[in-house]
Amino acid sequence: MARTLLGALSNAARTATPPVPFASRAQSHGRFFGSNRSAEGQMRAMSAVSTLFAIVDRTSNATALVDWKLYRKSKSGKVEDRVEVTSHAALDLWNKPNPFMPRQEFVESSTQHYDLTGETWWVIARAPGFNLPLEMWPVRPDRITPVPDPETFLKGYVYTSPDGEQIPLELDEVIQLRRPNPLDPYRGLSPVLSILPDLDTSRYAAEWSRAFFINSAQPGGIIEVPVHLGDTEWDEMRERWAEQHKGVNNAHKVAIVEHGAKWVDRTISQRDMQFVELRGATADRVREAYGISKSAIGDFEDINRASALAAKSWFAEQQTIPRLERIKAALNHELLPMFGATAQGLEFDYCDPVPPDPETEAQTLTARAEAAAALRTAGWEPAGILSAVGLPEIPYTGAPAAAPTSWGETVAGLLGDDFENAQRWVVVTEDDDDRCGPCAEQDGRTYKNRAQAYKDYPGGSGYVKCVGAEHGNECRCRVVKRGRKGEGS
Repeated sequence: MARTLLGALSNAARTATPPVPFASRAQSHGRFFGSNRSAEGQMRAMSAVSTLFAIVDRTSNATALVDWKLYRKSKSGKVEDRVEVTSHAALDLWNKPNPFMPRQEFVESSTQHYDLTGETWWVIARAPGFNLPLEMWPVRPDRITPVPDPETFLKGYVYTSPDGEQIPLELDEVIQLRRPNPLDPYRGLSPVLSILPDLDTSRYAAEWSRAFFINSAQPGGIIEVPVHLGDTEWDEMRERWAEQHKGVNNAHKVAIVEHGAKWVDRTISQRDMQFVELRGATADRVREAYGISKSAIGDFEDINRASALAAKSWFAEQQTIPRLERIKAALNHELLPMFGATAQGLEFDYCDPVPPDPETEAQTLTARAEAAAALRTAGWEPAGILSAVGLPEIPYTGAPAAAPTSWGETVAGLLGDDFENAQRWVVVTEDDDDRCGPCAEQDGRTYKNRAQAYKDYPGGSGYVKCVGAEHGNECRCRVVKRGRKGEGS
């Protein structure tokens, strides 16, 4: 079965339907838009409308860029107590789903299908006689059909290849992610279905604008001929006019008409000018269907750092995380069980895509610290307080430290001996009978730098408050520079 399916997938890649020009689509009476509500029509819409392309591209890229890890669940049930598993067959498969896709491309492709059709299909490939999954492939939703069963709800699936071959698939060969459809429990629901008329309008408005500049969607004026022209004269006049005035390069040329013909100018009406507004309104409807703001797809009007950070957090919380949660559920409840006993107690989880908010983190830390202090004051045991308020374990001394009386004491308390050793100038006095009281009090005092020391000891000696001179004695102290460990120099 795996060999047959992989062959069909390979054939699908070789015979993928090329993009259909809009002219062909327009002539097919809504084959791919409006009247066509098929999964194929929904996927083709991405390349037809720029707003839809921007939304799907942004959401699928954001989802694909998030990193994943495999954990062993903890007995406590707490997320922070889990142990990361760095080697397992399931982890290898998720990091490299198949030989042609890394995980990022696999997730991006899957998310495109989900955003456009409301469902994602993964097909599991196994080797004959080997029950473990070896490869995963994202399959186009329009090629997979569920097979309902009146007793078991779902019997299996059928994959239809591009050449029409139908391949039956068992339940353990397919994983489906879907946005629930209220009318069909087997299929997903796409936002595209709610905006198909708007997508038509946007595309037709774009084509009208294009035709207006290339060949003029409506005449810029009318040539009135007072007499009836024969077929030959009519053809000749039409060909000359087209040769001289048709196309962008011939725009605004002076018209010369014959046969007494009269040119009647036609100005662009207000209705014509509203096509631009019409396309803008359509873009709003597309964003509304997906619940995405202008800034989320790069349309910035008035933004600063704070609002940009808020917009980034909002996008991650409201757009990326819901998509990651669907993938997480599929991995843990459908893929991991395929690995049997070796996967018991394991779970996949994604890294949080929400960017940190420094201001919020600081407020949270302050609130937790205040809650811890209140609990301690109320008499609760320190061992359980930190866990209760969500703070990390830190040593507890049993009593709070004395509050510092000055900034200097605060620094000294933090640095200890290093603070004292940072004072590089020290007072040295001669202890004899001629030393005055003020100089005796200065003995051993330290200064941080030369400027401070020389302020009290101009030139390095002679204390400015020395009273020895009153008795005819020279000052008995001076300042000297010392090494980092306190030795004088």
